[in-house]
Amino acid sequence: MNQLLIRGGCVVDPANGIEAIQDVLIHDGKIQQIGELERECNSSRAAVQLPLNPAVKVIDATGLIVTPGLIDMHVHLREPGFEHKETIMSGTRAAAVGGFTSVASMANTSPAVDSPEVIEFIKSQTHKYGSANVFPLASITKNLAGEELTDVPSLLAAGAIGMSDDGKTVMNAELMRRVLSLSAERDFPVMVHCEEHNLNAGTVMNLGETSRKLNLPGSANAAEDIIVARDIMLAELTGGHVHILHVSTAGAVELVRWGKRRGVHVTAEATPHHFTLTDIEIEKHGVNAKMHPPLRTQTDVDAVIEGLCDGTIDAIATDHAPHAPFEKAQGMLDSPPGIVGLETCVPLVFSQLVHTGRLTVSEAIAKLTCVPAQILRIERGTLSIGATADLTLIHPDKVARVDATRFASKSRNTPFDNWELKGWTVMTIRNGVVIQSTDEDN
Repeated sequence: MNQLLIRGGCVVDPANGIEAIQDVLIHDGKIQQIGELERECNSSRAAVQLPLNPAVKVIDATGLIVTPGLIDMHVHLREPGFEHKETIMSGTRAAAVGGFTSVASMANTSPAVDSPEVIEFIKSQTHKYGSANVFPLASITKNLAGEELTDVPSLLAAGAIGMSDDGKTVMNAELMRRVLSLSAERDFPVMVHCEEHNLNAGTVMNLGETSRKLNLPGSANAAEDIIVARDIMLAELTGGHVHILHVSTAGAVELVRWGKRRGVHVTAEATPHHFTLTDIEIEKHGVNAKMHPPLRTQTDVDAVIEGLCDGTIDAIATDHAPHAPFEKAQGMLDSPPGIVGLETCVPLVFSQLVHTGRLTVSEAIAKLTCVPAQILRIERGTLSIGATADLTLIHPDKVARVDATRFASKSRNTPFDNWELKGWTVMTIRNGVVIQSTDEDN
């Protein structure tokens, strides 16, 4: 009998409406009981008496927040094909360090995730080397070329949890209509990167005052907004589920809000960099602040935060996009876009949203647990009795500086290096086993 008792933490389980000081008992990798479990024989406190293995491991979670294992629904693990940037081993290790027990992996690998064989490879590598659960997304179009729809039924049968050409927009509206029709029939999310490539070709940052000052080609908000509007309309036409990846503009937030009011099955996510940074960071951090969609203006940041607060934006995801140093060293015009995010997400959420009073702890945790689980249709994100014992322990008052040199990820491309942040993951538990713990908490 393998038991683990997490004692005295503030359990936050939005799926079950729990936010209270409680104990969590894990038995053979499953949640067995939550409540005020028996502590001492002479305790005067009301207690649920459960038989405990004398050898049970007890974790003192006093002062910590205990949540379902966090879920990042937007991660680039790069394997197969780009192992110099990241691997399933290193990427899931970074996830565990960041508090994520489950990630959805994007399809822009080489070969792309457009066949059951690639999905089987990802599942095999995860079984051998993964520190976190990996739920693969398959590509909408063959080889991400935007020209021919993949065999969606066979990819779903092989284990794909949804479809996405992330990194590229499917410019052919008829292909998008067809995949959203399949979404309506088979109940899976179509997760879309929204940039009109004819408008943003060759751009490296947001179009605005900073791009003009730096004489760099900029992408207008309209490039994102046009595709968001198109795909919401196609979702309304078909009844399919469209999920808008990494919302970055005020217009896109309003369009998602409009779609929800109309009853369209549309969900959306925001990244920590898009609710924290503006395009002026390009002056400070150069290539480590280059991403698609780009960092926008303060007006856009404020709109994204408002969308998170009022429920327009459903989830928080990282768009973890590792690149090797030699790739980022190519300069603003030639370097690939994207930053790593798994290991800085939690402290950014707490520092920027929770400790500022914009979101409650429960609201923030919901956007990292049960909501992404619902969008992806995966059985995670809850501490229900009998559920898989994936948990994250967070110290809400822990203050530390980001040190990119110590990342578990193979890559270091972040604009947050040396930022002092408050609220860090201190322990990650997967299937009832501690897979990550800070030194001070071992």
